[in-house]
Amino acid sequence: MNNLNAAETADGFYRPVTIGSLTLPGNIFLAPVAGYSDRSFRSICVDWGADFTYTEMVSSEAYIRNSAKTEKLIARAHNEQRYAVQIFGANPDFMAETAVRIIERYHPECIDINAGCPMPKITKTGAGSALTRNPKKLYAAVKAVTEAVGKMDAAVPVTVKIRSGWSQNELTWKEAAAAAVDAGAAALTIHPRTCVQCYSGTADWDILAQLVQLMQGRVPVFGSGDLFSPEAAHDMLSSTQCAGVMFARGAMGNPFIFRQTRELLQTGAYSKITPEDKIGTAKKELMMLCEEVGEQTACREMRKRFAAYTKGIAGGAKLREQLVQASSIQDYERILENFSLQAVQPHTDNNR
Repeated sequence: MNNLNAAETADGFYRPVTIGSLTLPGNIFLAPVAGYSDRSFRSICVDWGADFTYTEMVSSEAYIRNSAKTEKLIARAHNEQRYAVQIFGANPDFMAETAVRIIERYHPECIDINAGCPMPKITKTGAGSALTRNPKKLYAAVKAVTEAVGKMDAAVPVTVKIRSGWSQNELTWKEAAAAAVDAGAAALTIHPRTCVQCYSGTADWDILAQLVQLMQGRVPVFGSGDLFSPEAAHDMLSSTQCAGVMFARGAMGNPFIFRQTRELLQTGAYSKITPEDKIGTAKKELMMLCEEVGEQTACREMRKRFAAYTKGIAGGAKLREQLVQASSIQDYERILENFSLQAVQPHTDNNR
């Protein structure tokens, strides 16, 4: 663990953020993560200090068709005082109608438009990163949503998440950002990788810094990409001057990163997470997910999540071999009871 000096912590990297009419107490967010940031996981992240959370991306076309599965993605967790629903699509009218319906039913504090997903099944429909590639289409989508939401009584800001472009030969982030803000977006998030990169290579934080400069305070700019530690979050805030950071893959199996990042930014150091913290938190998520989707589905889903939670624990490999076979709450309880936490405590000179 790296400690920061007093001057660095005095720079106020942890601070409140205003997005349109919405003021957040801090600037450490959970990104929308497909297949991961469901209500149970978002609740866990709030427990561990996330200042703002985003749902998985919601298909506007599926929502208009009254998809029951889509509805399950949207509901607020019991402890989410503030959250955003992210929507995606290529039809501006569908997206506008989806935003209005979601606000009327779920009352989120923010609607976020996904213009960054690189998955072919999304981009081939003209959604996700395809919108970053087509700033005119992005403008039309954002304009339709902001105008529809603006006619409502509730003051709900609309934000947009983009990528740096389609490929290194087709970097359109400047045009996409300008289109989104001109259409009424109250904030921007950029994952500075191209669609072609997907999650390979490294995120180009220089592009994030350039976007911050380009906006000149017109709207807040948030950064995502390659944030796997509290130190990385500090470095992104310091080097780019972005308004806040958004953890995605870095929070998988590690919701503790929110509290640790806040501690690092405020005090220059952060506390370690114990094996008990990891396994106890995973068990809590399991029980919440069972309530959400039923025991069979939850237990199957939690196999990969327990695998993520147990990374770095001594003896974790053997534990994971058993956990990936678990099919019931009883299975998980039996496996974890047989796993001695004492055996995973780090050895020091004091206990040899």
